[in-house]
Amino acid sequence: MQTAPLDSVFHALAEPTRRALLLRLADGPATVSDLAAPFDISQPAISRHLKVLEDAGLITSRIKGNRRPREVVPGRLAELRRWLAQIEATFEARFAKLDTILDENQGTQDG
Repeated sequence: MQTAPLDSVFHALAEPTRRALLLRLADGPATVSDLAAPFDISQPAISRHLKVLEDAGLITSRIKGNRRPREVVPGRLAELRRWLAQIEATFEARFAKLDTILDENQGTQDG
């Protein structure tokens, strides 16, 4: 995953309303009015949030009659999981190295 697209994903996920919308869309496609119902904000505000999610590649929309339901793009989340797994592996390796050094130093002090 390149840095710029990753930045847009993190930007999109940084806002609680967008995370809630994404979670709702994980249940299946929904229209703006469906998505706006549980929120105390206007449909235009929901549309702006959806635009950020769509620009980040996390959701997509399709025309279905006179409706335009949004849905999750699952592959995009897989890219994010791969990136997070790389970061996690890097930190785990560093912590393992630190543990080894601390164990060696502890053995030196005990002797």
